[in-house]
Amino acid sequence: MRLKDRIALITGAGAGIGRASVMAFTREGAHVVAVDVNESTAAETVALARGSAGEAVVFRADVSRSAEVQAMIRFAVERYGGLDILFNNAGIVQNGTVTETPEDEWEQTMAINLRSVFLGCKYAIPEMRRRGGGVIINTASVAGLVGVRNRASYSASKMGIVGLTRSIAIDYIQDNIRANAICPGTVDTPSLRQRIAQAEDPEAARIAFLARQPMGRLGTPEEIAALAVYLAAEESAYMTGSATVIDGGLSL
Repeated sequence: MRLKDRIALITGAGAGIGRASVMAFTREGAHVVAVDVNESTAAETVALARGSAGEAVVFRADVSRSAEVQAMIRFAVERYGGLDILFNNAGIVQNGTVTETPEDEWEQTMAINLRSVFLGCKYAIPEMRRRGGGVIINTASVAGLVGVRNRASYSASKMGIVGLTRSIAIDYIQDNIRANAICPGTVDTPSLRQRIAQAEDPEAARIAFLARQPMGRLGTPEEIAALAVYLAAEESAYMTGSATVIDGGLSL
C-alpha cells in the first residue's frame, strides 16, 4: 500500500473528486481527515470508506475561514500525531465574464477557491516541517492555464492556485515539502450535474459540455483521485511545482 499509515487531510470531501480521493487514499492505507462544509455529505464519504486498509474521519470546516482551517489542521495533528499530506480540493464554479460578475461573487470565489489554499498551506506547513517533510496537492483547473469563456472569477482563482503552488514548491523545497497542482478538465461530478440541471436548456447544456471534449466523454472523479494518490506517494518524489493537466485533450 503506497500510503500506508500516512496522515492526510482532504478538503471538499463530501462529493466528487474529494469523495473519490478519500476512497482512494484509504484504499492505499492512509489515515484521512475528510473535511467539508457539509458535515452530512462528508459523513457519507467516511461511511463509504469503511472496510478500507486505512480509515477516514469527518471534520466540518469552512475552508475560507482562518479559524476553521487552523482547527482542522489541529484536529488532524491531535488525532494522528502529525500531518503528511494536505489535499486542498474544495472549490466552487461561478459563471460570468468580468463585466457580468458581481463583486460579492468574485470575493466568494476567491475566498473558497484561492484563500482556502493559502490558509491550508500556511497552517499545514509548520506541522509538516515538524515531521521532516510532507506533500501538498492543490486542485487547480485547466481553466487556470488556458482561456475559458464565461469563467472570469473561476479562471482567475485557479490560475492563482497554480502560481501559489509553484511559490510554495520553491520556498519549502529545502524542508522536504513538495507542492503540486492538479489541473482537471471537465469532470462528471454532482456539482457539474447540478449546473447542467439549472441551465435554461439542460439537455442542450449537457450536449455542449460533451461536444467540446476531444475524447467524447467527461473525466471521472476516480481518474483525478488516482493522480492525487500518485502525487502523494513516493513514486512522485522527484515532482514539485508541477501543474499536471488531466483533461482528456481539452486544452490541446
